[in-house]
Amino acid sequence: MIGTTTMVARAFLDTNIVLRLVNSALPEHPQVHRLVQTMRDEGRELWISRQVIREYLVQVTRPGVLAVPLLSGQVRIHVQTLGLLFKVADENEATTDKLLELLDEFPSGGKQIHDANIVATMLVSNIDTLLTINLADMKRFASKIEIRVPIS
Repeated sequence: MIGTTTMVARAFLDTNIVLRLVNSALPEHPQVHRLVQTMRDEGRELWISRQVIREYLVQVTRPGVLAVPLLSGQVRIHVQTLGLLFKVADENEATTDKLLELLDEFPSGGKQIHDANIVATMLVSNIDTLLTINLADMKRFASKIEIRVPIS
């Protein structure tokens, strides 16, 4: 048909998924790996955002998360690798507007703003599925997005 486009299914990876996917020594790595592979097998594009990259860097440079926290040179390599593995959604004015709409609909505060911003980024980027370990944190947005968690 002329003028039709095929929408590629997209999935957004929460920071907790990226962290466990990239670091095989962390708990739940096998389950996360299976979930991400399932998404790839379904032909989904895998997405993260600049927020996820920042949150990932907080985790991998913090003592106690990895056996040995990453150093600055390693951090640069990890960020470059994430950019090769996943499409990266940028935040813009539309994302902020959507975040404010979500906060009206789902009153949130403190660290919950990070979760709402992920959902805003997803919605503005036409991403309908979130991969996360923190179902409890994200389930309030289930009317807006599909939430998938790794299972044993």
